[in-house]
Amino acid sequence: MTDRRPSEENGPPIARRVMLSMLGAGVAALAAAPVVQSGWERFLGAASQNDPTGLAGLLPNPGGFRYFSVAASVPKKTAADYQLEIGGLVERPRAYTLDELRALPQTRVIGDVQCTDGWRVPQTPFTGVLLSHLLDLAGVRPEGKAVRFTCFDGVYSESLTIEQARRADVLVALDMLDKPLTHERGGPVRLYVAPMYFYKSAKWLSGISVTDKVVPGYWEEYGYDVDGWLDQAA
Repeated sequence: MTDRRPSEENGPPIARRVMLSMLGAGVAALAAAPVVQSGWERFLGAASQNDPTGLAGLLPNPGGFRYFSVAASVPKKTAADYQLEIGGLVERPRAYTLDELRALPQTRVIGDVQCTDGWRVPQTPFTGVLLSHLLDLAGVRPEGKAVRFTCFDGVYSESLTIEQARRADVLVALDMLDKPLTHERGGPVRLYVAPMYFYKSAKWLSGISVTDKVVPGYWEEYGYDVDGWLDQAA
């Protein structure tokens, strides 16, 4: 998910710039210390869950990925309370628990994670259920032309055409880097759209709805491409 926010188009306030530059210098020194780096990532996730200023989403992460949310806070979900709702223009709407998703056939996809701001983490493995398989189980009605994704942060959304959604490299992901998705990485369930920029891979996935047309997602409302293809996939 991209880490640029509409409110930052003219640059953050001076005080925020100074704080970020100081924190950036400190975090750079952590890059060679995996244990400390892991602790920093946990701190970013915890801080961002209750951060009305949005500052935590701007903090650098030496591990390559960055925690970012467009919401002031994001609730945590576990196997005990997570559900993925699938509905809209389908014959068999239903909700899946995390355990039920893990019981379905799993597919592993390795691809580059790339943000529109330029940071990139190459050859990142994701594992989960093919979105096409979930659509087949639901039974897409003939008038279904697109898929809309909503998230339990209560703010973010994304969309794909039915053709894009049925690609073999588009997952409802449960694992990343061969480990269960953490809250900080958008878990316990997120979308992974390998051939597109990472803003298309919605975190904290809570709903999949088949629609009769593409509904622009959160960042598309601010001018991002609806078809966020990476250059090599365009």
